[in-house]
Amino acid sequence: MSYSMNDLKKGLRIELGGVPYRIVEYQHVKPGKGAAYVRTKIKSLIDGRVLEKTFHAGDKAEKPDLEEKEMQYLYDDGENMHFMDTTTYDQITLTHDQVGDDNIKYLKDGMNVKILFHNGKAISVEIPPVVELEVTETAPAFKGDTATGGRKPATLETGAVVQVPFHILTGDVIKVDTVEGKYLEKVK
Repeated sequence: MSYSMNDLKKGLRIELGGVPYRIVEYQHVKPGKGAAYVRTKIKSLIDGRVLEKTFHAGDKAEKPDLEEKEMQYLYDDGENMHFMDTTTYDQITLTHDQVGDDNIKYLKDGMNVKILFHNGKAISVEIPPVVELEVTETAPAFKGDTATGGRKPATLETGAVVQVPFHILTGDVIKVDTVEGKYLEKVK
């Protein structure tokens, strides 16, 4: 299926030159002279680069062959990260670059993630926006610390470091916003 200039809109996934993109900005321009055109910013679903692209009447963009699968993170062998399809039990391996440093620091064995496939090949990993992780190391709380409302660094079971309130102690389980990398709350 092909998309024409009139089909384009924000959020639409398209394929140009064999690379899948998502339209992040869209502007229909109708100049006083000449034909109308569409100015867009598109983000690569493979490497995250953002490009500016102008579409004129007659330009076509293909619909990408994308499939999203729920998969479970199994383990990291040092070179690759291993995931298992939760329905077929098929396993795939991805490099650390494919998973992304922002995702790796919150990945825990057994965690379910969404993996996007393009033409049968895994291209990106999406972790849950909020995860629960145990604090493995943080400074102890001292009397009077909590009155200031300050924060201290805490190392989590995955190796990530986040700023937490003084009342959080080693062994506590906390909720973390994986998009912003911020402490949300203590799990009761």
